[in-house]
Amino acid sequence: MYKLMIVEDDEALRTNINEMLLKWGFYTVCANNFENIISEFAKNKPDFIIMDVNLPYFDGFYWCAKIREISEVPIIFISSRDTNMDIIMAMNTGGDDYITKPFSMDILTAKINALLRRTYSYGEKPLDLVECDGVILNLVDNTLEHKGEKIDLTKNEFKVMLLLMKNRGKTISRERIMRGIWDDDNFINDNTLTVNINRLRMKVSDMGLKDYIVTKKGYGYMIL
Repeated sequence: MYKLMIVEDDEALRTNINEMLLKWGFYTVCANNFENIISEFAKNKPDFIIMDVNLPYFDGFYWCAKIREISEVPIIFISSRDTNMDIIMAMNTGGDDYITKPFSMDILTAKINALLRRTYSYGEKPLDLVECDGVILNLVDNTLEHKGEKIDLTKNEFKVMLLLMKNRGKTISRERIMRGIWDDDNFINDNTLTVNINRLRMKVSDMGLKDYIVTKKGYGYMIL
């Protein structure tokens, strides 16, 4: 079953689209945080996105371009704007199709099914992400993103963050973290781990994430 995310701030239209997709047997989620659609995308991991152009904070073109930095998930635009420039913008920012309002629900469904067949018949999948409260760890390029700010992580910093984020709410011992980041070419001792944790904390603190990594004295670390 494919998961479709609806990014539409018009509640009536969003409800109509959602009900139609449910009748077709799709699993749907509706974006609620229009200030950070990337966070919604990372949290829900949809297979397909229906994106309105006119949105609060940033328009659909902006969010499409941001999603294209991390994923090739199909995106279809819906909009009351029908100028050639709008359609060109939709395609240039990474959109796969464009439908002007008002539109037939049957046409929308047909286009969705066609795009799903073309995309997933070849086994293509969205890129992997890990998300915790709007903090996004990209498993492909080892970056961390929060509220539009992105930072690069070293190999060790990435391994530490991945372990903590995947075990959110659980305390991870220093010994387990050291085992997780040790490899044949990189010996990790207690002092090296402390350096990596402190450096990682400084980076996330600069992103406005103060106290994001919590110390459990005498045992290890966790993300609440």
